[in-house]
This record gives sequence, C-alpha cells and structure tokens, in this order.
Amino acid sequence: MQKSSRLAIYALIELASDPKRQVSVSEIGEKYRVSAHHLAKVMHTLGRAGLVSSIRGVGGGYCFSGNARRTTLLDVIGLFEDTSGECKLADVAQATPVEWALFDVMCEIDDIEKATLGAITISTMLKQIARREKSAAEPTARSARG
Repeated sequence: MQKSSRLAIYALIELASDPKRQVSVSEIGEKYRVSAHHLAKVMHTLGRAGLVSSIRGVGGGYCFSGNARRTTLLDVIGLFEDTSGECKLADVAQATPVEWALFDVMCEIDDIEKATLGAITISTMLKQIARREKSAAEPTARSARG
C-alpha cells in the first residue's frame, strides 16, 4: 500500500470518528507523524471524491462527508493506486511450471487482498479501533482495582 493510501485512511478514520468536528491538516499530520504538505495533497483528492469537505478560514479544516458504512478501504486505496490489478506474467511464452505456479499463488493472494479490502468499511475500522482501545484500557483498569 502506498503512503498516500495510508495517509488517506488515517485521515478518514480521524475525521469519521467525529464527523461534526473540523480538523486541520496540521493536526492530522502531527498525530500521525506525516508531512502536512503531502497530507494536503491527499486531502484534496479525498475532497474531489466527496469523502471530505473543507472549511476555509480561521478555525477551518476538514470534516468527513462520506458514508462510513459504505466507503471501503479498497474505495480509498483506489483513489491513489491502480486496484484493477490484473495479474500478469512477464514472459508467458517462456514461463516455466515454477513461474506459473508462483504466478497462480500471487494472483490468488491479490484476489484475497482485494476481497478483504473491499469488505472492510471505514465504519468497520472505527469499531476495530474502539475494540482495540477498550482492550488496551482493561488491564489498566484491572490493576487499579487490584
């Protein structure tokens, strides 16, 4: 996954976690330790796709405007990368059985990756994050009671 795709997912999750809140590029960049300049380009692409809205001026920033239950990770990645992903073997005429076998396996992995990314929505990610945060907080709560 390319850096732009990862940044887009980080930004969308940050914004979708509180859709009414406006968040600046610098705030998101700081949180995820990424360049605000690169993130601004990513946000522009997300805006053109209708996933975020920008609010200009003092106190402005971005807010989530997509549908968290319908926007998949594959949708987001597809904005920055070619996800059509046809498997290609460099030299079909000269390919050995070993090359064909590896080609078959790699195509299967690509298909599984696409199916997985196409099934995981922004909403699913938010739930996963909440579960992770809850499980991380539980040992602390237990030790405080003990």
